[in-house]
Amino acid sequence: MTNKLWFQVGVGIILALVIIRLFIEVQGIFDPLFIIAGTIFVPLLLGGVLFYLTRPVLNFLMKKKFPKWAGVLTVLLAIVLVFYLFYIMIGPIVTGQINTLVDNAPEIIDSVEEYGQYIFDQRDRLPGSIEEQLNDMTGQIGDRIGDVGGWVLSFIGSFISGVVTLVLVPFFLVYLLVDHKKFVPFVSGFFSGERKKWIRKTLHDIDETLQAYIQGQLFVSFLVGIMLLIGYLIIDLDYALLLALIGMATNVIPFLGPYIAVIPAIIIALVQDPIMAVYVAIIMLVAQQIESNFITPNVMGKSLDVHPLTVITLILAAGNIAGLWGIILAVPVYAVIKTIAKNIYARRSEIRDTATREIE
Repeated sequence: MTNKLWFQVGVGIILALVIIRLFIEVQGIFDPLFIIAGTIFVPLLLGGVLFYLTRPVLNFLMKKKFPKWAGVLTVLLAIVLVFYLFYIMIGPIVTGQINTLVDNAPEIIDSVEEYGQYIFDQRDRLPGSIEEQLNDMTGQIGDRIGDVGGWVLSFIGSFISGVVTLVLVPFFLVYLLVDHKKFVPFVSGFFSGERKKWIRKTLHDIDETLQAYIQGQLFVSFLVGIMLLIGYLIIDLDYALLLALIGMATNVIPFLGPYIAVIPAIIIALVQDPIMAVYVAIIMLVAQQIESNFITPNVMGKSLDVHPLTVITLILAAGNIAGLWGIILAVPVYAVIKTIAKNIYARRSEIRDTATREIE
């Protein structure tokens, strides 16, 4: 019985749960490690994203007989040049739109309050449960407004964290570019024979999965931002470039990204002209349909092959467990786990087929 797959899987699950339980009981011992991990998590994540975006450039330079140090330096200079061009081309426009938005913020807030007050005035016509939720929301908004001091402290902490992140990201990127080829030999060096081959293949598949997701998702987000910008310019929506950039940034969140991006656009549209809100909704719907039915299948292909229902389930579960970062990382983490599981299943099938042939 101990040779049965279901028995081994069951024992593995039980041991994993026991280890997790013991880890929870003594987690205070690991608090310094959690603090360190939390500090380097975002810089390492951003450095990894930049690494997967720039590695093709480095590989191209290496094929052209560039020394590694020259290739890495060229990649870093290219990144600086891209950000500089981005800044001088659209920076002044975005800055101007942000300044205008700040100047018009009181008017926008008043308009939103008027729409909100109108909705609250109609709450007597709504079902009792919805009316109760609206009343609760009103109380929560009042509590949040009263906690201005906490918002200021949170902003200062976020600003300091952002500065630390900007300083650390280049260091992580340089080390990844220089030493990334040493990782697989280091890990596989602890094994030998067929296990070593399997480890190398699995790590290679994980690498390809992450590369396909990161490069594909960012390219799709860029195209979605372009579509939104074109649509907003056609209807002459205020702050079109700023809102398109928000849509581009939020599109990295699977499934929920487009709905998050449409909220500020609809608010601006309602203030500008209520009919504009309908146009914004139509633009977002068209962009989402083009992205999901044409762009994503052709850009990302079958490299991930994650069912939409699975994506929704992952996002909901990860959001409750780990908040925003859980939502962002749920799909790539699932894709990595799926890749490992497929390799384990393929390896076991290979062993079983080999054993069957030897018996025959």
